[in-house]
Amino acid sequence: MQSIHPARWLLLAIGLWSPCHAAPFSQKLSSLLQDHEGNVSVAIKHLSTGERFEFHANRTMPTASLIKIAVMVEAYRQADAGRIDMDQRITLLAGDKVPGSGILTTHFSAGTQLSLRDAIRLMISHSDNTATNLVLDQIGIRSTAETMEKLGFPNTKIHAKVFRRETSVFPGRSKQFGLGSTTALETAHLLEQLYRRQLASPAASLAMLKHLENCQDRTKLPRFLDSHTKIAHKAGSLSRVRTDAGIIFLSSGPLVICVLTSDNKDQRWTDENASEILCARVAKVACAHFAQGESEQDRIATAKPPLLTIGATGKTVEDLQRTLNARLKPSPELAIDGDFGPNTQAALRQFQNDRELAPTGTTDPVTWNALGPLVSEDAPQRPPEIINQEVLPKQPADSLTGPPYVSCKAWAIGNHETGQLLWQHAADRRLAIASTTKIMTAYVILRMAQNNPGLLKEVVVFSTGADKTPGSTSRIRAGESLPAGELLYALLLPSGNDAAIALAEHFGRQLLSQTDVKQQIAPVTRFVTAMNRSAKDQQMHNTHFKNPHGLTEKGHLSTAHDLLKLAHAAMKLPEFRKRVATRQRGSTVTGPGGYRRNMLWKNTNRLLAIDGYQGVKTGTTTAAGACLVSLGQRGSDAIFVVVLGSSSSASRYTDTRNLFRWAWQQQINP
Repeated sequence: MQSIHPARWLLLAIGLWSPCHAAPFSQKLSSLLQDHEGNVSVAIKHLSTGERFEFHANRTMPTASLIKIAVMVEAYRQADAGRIDMDQRITLLAGDKVPGSGILTTHFSAGTQLSLRDAIRLMISHSDNTATNLVLDQIGIRSTAETMEKLGFPNTKIHAKVFRRETSVFPGRSKQFGLGSTTALETAHLLEQLYRRQLASPAASLAMLKHLENCQDRTKLPRFLDSHTKIAHKAGSLSRVRTDAGIIFLSSGPLVICVLTSDNKDQRWTDENASEILCARVAKVACAHFAQGESEQDRIATAKPPLLTIGATGKTVEDLQRTLNARLKPSPELAIDGDFGPNTQAALRQFQNDRELAPTGTTDPVTWNALGPLVSEDAPQRPPEIINQEVLPKQPADSLTGPPYVSCKAWAIGNHETGQLLWQHAADRRLAIASTTKIMTAYVILRMAQNNPGLLKEVVVFSTGADKTPGSTSRIRAGESLPAGELLYALLLPSGNDAAIALAEHFGRQLLSQTDVKQQIAPVTRFVTAMNRSAKDQQMHNTHFKNPHGLTEKGHLSTAHDLLKLAHAAMKLPEFRKRVATRQRGSTVTGPGGYRRNMLWKNTNRLLAIDGYQGVKTGTTTAAGACLVSLGQRGSDAIFVVVLGSSSSASRYTDTRNLFRWAWQQQINP
């Protein structure tokens, strides 16, 4: 028996190492998971070789919608036993509709009938919450947990119907875990048994795998995988919980992966969410590892050309349609919709007849060969032999002088005292600016408070609309209240989009004229008008605001130069300077009926942890990239730096610090 180094026993005990792992693979994944800001549990197993990786794999975790895998298994087991009929018709009632993911609630009328099989299909493919409850009505809520226990999965339970906490059959677990609970190891074993046809009949097993293959969520495990990689999976998402589990079909054999995260620091509903990216990176690292050892010849030998026929969809179908349009004379003028229907089949048969091939209407290898190079959307107009002879021009070598190279789209450096623009790149280019918008939101309010300091003591009550604002949040709930001065901390530190709406609603009402009231102008609209008026006063000629928080909206744009002007004006206000320099703030909110709740808000600006930096505001959206407006001081001198459109959150800080360092050197050695 191979001995285990003593230093590894601890790692083995806490699930960070297993003797069956290849060390670099294990270490890479362990390092990735340990750096995550939140709880994480992972189980990975290659079903052909048995090699596995586990990280806190026995920790019971919330599942969000991932628990619907177990519900599907129970439904098909009951169908195999003759207790339910997959063709049974279910009538959708108005009272069945619940919010959240899915399409039944929003797109189908009460009275619609669908089969139990279709309800399961929607439950998995679209994570439909209403469909899930319809399935649970047929199989019973408790039955899933009972079956999972018999199968050896005691922690895998759905606790209640979705958005129907009062139906919980496990109230304590509902309170602790929400909709469902499991461990990464149990879910991985469940998927392995599904793949090996050990949970249900072969026909039922194939049907369940097909449901999982049709899962529409591409934000987690599949995100970084090749588009042709086949995956059967189910994901789940709540603000603090992001999960995904599935079977990835590699040429080396099927790979089971389950990633569970909870209590995540990053709760954004954006493409940059750290937990979703973590799931994707785990899948990418695992697939890369299990692909090692395969030769190129092995991959070529096992690869099969896609067999397209009626019902096929996707990019390859689009390429086929373009190619048939180009090859057939006259052109069939197929719609390039990626849907292999009767027209595409008829055109393909015509092509096969013209080339004296068997008119099968499917793309067998002989047909692919006859079609020649496909006409893709991004295919070059010139043949490879011409392209390969071209000599492309080069730019001059990088200069050894001038500002540093940065990832951002635009930047501006300005004098703290005067606001004068000192150095810049694309500083007048109009760009999305994300939450740097909130500088103006706070500026408008604090300018109002200069004439009436009592405004900051006014109590702001959170509306339902404010509470439901997507994106970064202050975590204040509808009906809760706090002074406006405290709410400004919630706006500027955690960058609460909900706080921006609550403040705009409150102070926008004070700005409404009688004419506005008659015309039913919304308070938020009037407040945004005040923001644009203030921008005009600050000579921000290339700026226009459409909302008070910075979420992407057409026409909501500014420039690095204009934000420099705004930062210069805002930092003259003591109440603004105090808030943007605050690294964390504790506060108390009051709820309906008088209950009180303590809050902790932490500043998203990481530069405040470094001596000399004094604010101002971060911002991140997919459209804007990572943005940062900042003020730094050395001795008695201070300068502003604005970066817009950096490639990542980390890059905006690197860009900013490099620009500060370069600017200080220019000040010392002009």
